Order: sequence, then structure tokens, then C-alpha cells
Amino acid sequence: MSASILVVEDEEDIRELVRFNLSKEGFQVRAVATGEEGLATAEFRPPDLLLLDLMLPGIDGLTVCRKLKGNPKTRGVSIVILTAKGEEADVVAGLNLGADDYITKPFSPSVLVARVKAVLRRGEADEQAVQGHEDVIEVRNLKIHLGRHEVRVDNGPVELTSTEFRVLHFLARRPGWVFTRQQILDGVHGDNYAITERAVDVQIVGLRKKLSTAGEAIETVRGVGYRFKE
Repeated sequence: MSASILVVEDEEDIRELVRFNLSKEGFQVRAVATGEEGLATAEFRPPDLLLLDLMLPGIDGLTVCRKLKGNPKTRGVSIVILTAKGEEADVVAGLNLGADDYITKPFSPSVLVARVKAVLRRGEADEQAVQGHEDVIEVRNLKIHLGRHEVRVDNGPVELTSTEFRVLHFLARRPGWVFTRQQILDGVHGDNYAITERAVDVQIVGLRKKLSTAGEAIETVRGVGYRFKE
């Protein structure tokens, strides 16, 4: 069965352009104009992927993203942000809330389709990894369970976004190795991920804060990047 996609975009021309091009690729597409409709539709029947405009009337896109990622029923939905502003702060905020990728308007239909397919492929790869491995990493008071997508510190659960979890797992599975910010981006999101390296710094800060004392295991290597202590 083809993947289901929900488009939340208030501009009718863009909404129809996205719907038409994704439908032409065989996806099952639903399209709504407001954040309120997007939340209700996604909760009633969670899609495989949500294309979410940030500048929406009423409930804005970042709030929609936060609510979906905070709801156990919709937490696993992949989210691609659509933004006309091209402002790094908005993109970083969305990624920190759990979004998987972003596309800046104006965009070509071919780029849109390629990015959507790439996010869906990553989701399938994550699911296969979960089904095929009981990958558990334990370092002092930190435990990372890939199969359960779970992180625990001092045996207590830690809530991470999907991106934060990927960054932590990427570093922790190779303790002692030093990675540049670009290597982390490539390892977590794939090659040619179009976002500045500052996003990695923001995610590392968020990780250290959420992990409390266990966050000290993530070391900054000045002039290079980051590593996970051996």
C-alpha cells in the first residue's frame, strides 16, 4: 500500500500543487488549510508523513508539530516543515520539536517529491533496524535502547525528539570517535541535508540538558566537533 500524506497549508495554490504532484507519484494525499484541521485529521487517522506549513492562521505550524509529537497516537508521524521565511531559527525550532526535514518556499515539485521519499525511506530503515536488532548501549548511568526507541538515565525515562535520539545513538555507538558537525548531520539525516551545522550545536545543548549528569558523556572537541566518552 502506498504511503499516506497529510498536507497542512493555508495557501490554496500551494496546497493544490503539493497534492497534485504527490498524488501523481502514487501517494494517498489528504490536504487541509488550518492547523486545527491538521491536528484533528492526523489524530483521527495518523498519516505516514505530514507536510506542515509554519505560517498558518490560528494554530501555527510549530504548535501543531509540538502537539503531534506530544501525543502518543501521532508521535511516530514523520513531519516535513514547509517554510517561506527561510529563517534558520524556525527550522531549528521545528527540528528540535521532532520534525524530520524542511523545504523552503518556493520549491520545485521534483525537489518536494525527492525530499518526501527520502524521509519515508529513513522511516522504513529505522523500522527495519528496530525489528532486526536488539541494540542496547549502556554507559554508566545511561541506557539507550534502539529497539524501544528509549533512553533512560538512572533507570528513569528521558523524553527525546526523534532527531535528538538519532544524534545520541549516532555518537554513543562509536565511543571515543570524534565527528564533525557535518558528519553528524550526514549520519543522522543523510547526505546533502540542507541545514546549517549550527543545528547540531542546538541539538547537543538540548541533549545535555535533558540527560542531566549523563550529558557529560558528550564532549566538545574544540575546532572539530563532538564525541561520546569511552
